[in-house]
Amino acid sequence: MIEKVNPMHPDKVADRIAGAVVDLAYKETPNPKIAVEVLIGHGICHTIIETDTELNRKDIAQAIARIAGDVTCDISIYPQDKHLSDNQSEGFKCGDNGIFKGVPLSAEEEALSKIARDIFKEYPADGKYILDQTRLIICQSNADKNRLKENYPQAEINPLGDWGGGIDVDSGATNRKLGSDMAGSITGGGLHGKDLSKADVSVNIYAFLKAQKTGETVELCCAIGDESVDGRPYSEIVEIAGKYISELGGFEKFAEWGLF
Repeated sequence: MIEKVNPMHPDKVADRIAGAVVDLAYKETPNPKIAVEVLIGHGICHTIIETDTELNRKDIAQAIARIAGDVTCDISIYPQDKHLSDNQSEGFKCGDNGIFKGVPLSAEEEALSKIARDIFKEYPADGKYILDQTRLIICQSNADKNRLKENYPQAEINPLGDWGGGIDVDSGATNRKLGSDMAGSITGGGLHGKDLSKADVSVNIYAFLKAQKTGETVELCCAIGDESVDGRPYSEIVEIAGKYISELGGFEKFAEWGLF
């Protein structure tokens, strides 16, 4: 059983905005320290940023407008905590306490991911999808139900009828759709709105990739300040995760669908 939401779901809009702000930080410096939280809905976007990097508020507002449309921007920027900054002063060390898990994707999870992407190509609007063995539930806003029924004849489609969706109907918050982003790999740490020094980003990505490669569940833990994880220097974990993010096209692109 798995749920997937698309990039226009309000929670994913929040994740994408957070990712876009992290992308802006990486344009300013190779190794920024940044954490971003976003709450958006009903015409306003609250964005709280903790960072050691100088960011232009106009650039942030433009990114929000590009992703979310015409909303009022409430942008708060604060310096990163000194102790967190000092932790990274001599090179990459683990930026979080946490437990992390990587789980091989099931055929059901891969199937729903494909269905979600295929529908989104035709209907790039707020949508949510569930697959439970043979039961497929499609809730797609701004869609032609009859056309969807042609492509997915056995599916339950928009059970309460047509709907509009989006941030004018519902609110969105960062890292609220981790089940959709991580499938069975979900633990306590959020993926989005953070730089690569944060284990919530790098170790989650590393554990997920290792699980797909080995076909076995990977379970890891780390403490803030650790210099190695899973027998690797933390800098290697960061490099692996950074390459993955780069190949996707950046943190905003990563936020669109998560890990699968």
